[in-house]
Parts: sequence; C-alpha cells; structure tokens
Amino acid sequence: MPTPSSILVGRLGDLFWLRIEGRGTFQNSLQVRDAFERMTAAGVRQFVVDLERCPIMDSTFLGTLTGAAVNLRDLGGTVSLLNANPRNLQLVRSLGLDFILEVDADGSRWQQERRQVSALLNQCAEATPVSRQEQTGHVLEAHQALADLSQDNQCRFQDVIEFLEKELGNRDDGG
Repeated sequence: MPTPSSILVGRLGDLFWLRIEGRGTFQNSLQVRDAFERMTAAGVRQFVVDLERCPIMDSTFLGTLTGAAVNLRDLGGTVSLLNANPRNLQLVRSLGLDFILEVDADGSRWQQERRQVSALLNQCAEATPVSRQEQTGHVLEAHQALADLSQDNQCRFQDVIEFLEKELGNRDDGG
C-alpha cells in the first residue's frame, strides 16, 4: 500500500512553493488547486512545484497543474516544475505540458530559493470534504484542461471526459 501523500507549501515574498511528498493524485489535487487559487487571489504570480519526493503523478493531478498554469499565464504568471524524475518528466513531455509549464530539467533555476524555502514549508491546509459529484467535477475539469492543450490529448482523454460527463449528468438527473 502506498504511503499517504502530503502537500507542503511556503511563500517567499512573491514566490509560492509547493512540494509534493508522495504521489500526486486525484486525492490531493483539490488541495493543490485550492492553494493555487488562494495564492493567485493574493496576487502571487510565480509558482514552483517541487517534485523531488513525488514518484508519480496521475492525469488528474497533471490536469490540475495544467489548469493552474493556463490561468496564471493569462495573468502574466508562471508555474515552474523542479526536480522531476525521469518518469514524471516523460509524462509532462508526452502530454505537451512542457509548453505551458517551465520545466527545470537540469536543476539550475531557483537555487537561492531552494535553500531558503525548506525552513518555510508547512503542511498545506487539508482539503475540505467534498461530495462525490464535486470530486467528479474536479476530475472532469482537470482532464478537460489536458484535452484543451492538443489534439493528441483530446483523443487520449475523450473517453474519460465522456464517462465523467455522463456520470455528472446522471447525478444531475437524480441518477
């Protein structure tokens, strides 16, 4: 059984740092989305996602990062990925996320901040419990963000999106 994941966050002036401790999955992607939304509302435009201790990310987690990056790009901000292992780097590149995320593959960016942020990282606020419908809506939103990036992704995630839309439609109809 995989160890539970946690999200650590810290802020250095105008920079928001988020570290995933464990797997990046649909189970913790709402915490990430909520943290990004709070910081964006507070005026932060530079985000770093540290994957040093993240062995793998699922499509919902990647879609959550995609949605945040697209929103920030529209506001003149960026999301940088650091310390991605080869598996995560391959996922990011195969989905075309390296075109909207600043991927630091060689470890050269944010050197001074890397040293400072470790002392500042705290446990991210726990996600408030959500209904199955809200969770399904979030998963749909994350996959739609991935599909919107490219025709290849649209084909890749079409069945998932249709399934989730049907799931939400059945729930809206009382089913």
